[in-house]
Amino acid sequence: MGLGKIKLNKALYIVIASAVAIAIFSFTIGRELYEGRTQSLTSFGLVHFSGYLFFLLMPVEMAFVYYLSYYRETELIWVAIVTAVTAQFIDYIIGLFFSLQSLTRLVGEKRIMKAERYIQKYGNLTIFVFNFFPLSSPVIALAAGLLKYRFKDFVIFSVLGLFLKYLALSLIF
Repeated sequence: MGLGKIKLNKALYIVIASAVAIAIFSFTIGRELYEGRTQSLTSFGLVHFSGYLFFLLMPVEMAFVYYLSYYRETELIWVAIVTAVTAQFIDYIIGLFFSLQSLTRLVGEKRIMKAERYIQKYGNLTIFVFNFFPLSSPVIALAAGLLKYRFKDFVIFSVLGLFLKYLALSLIF
């Protein structure tokens, strides 16, 4: 595959992923704003879930902060954790069942290899840190699946990182 073909594939991927992200935002939050309705937990859940899929990276922490004015922190944290872990479960399963070559075409070899190195070197700490900070935790989930990382540890440290991140955001905002 030539360099021009790779650049064209990446550009096409970026355009399609952006279009999907914009459509999800438009049909949830945007639609509710336009119609003058109060934002729903369903729209937050859909946006949040989508943002944790490895092929649709979105700033979901901003959505969380936005929805804090509409819902209690405990409700929002619960929905955020359930939707994030569900999406990361899908990312993990994709990593388990697809080859490295097929995934590198979507995500990029450099990103996957970097995520794998972090997991191999730091293990659970990597999973925790990438979930606690607004980093690319979906790519970490994908790499964890590729490495056949212990699923139980993956879930425990993901949930812990997500819970502390959203708790901190609730306290700050």
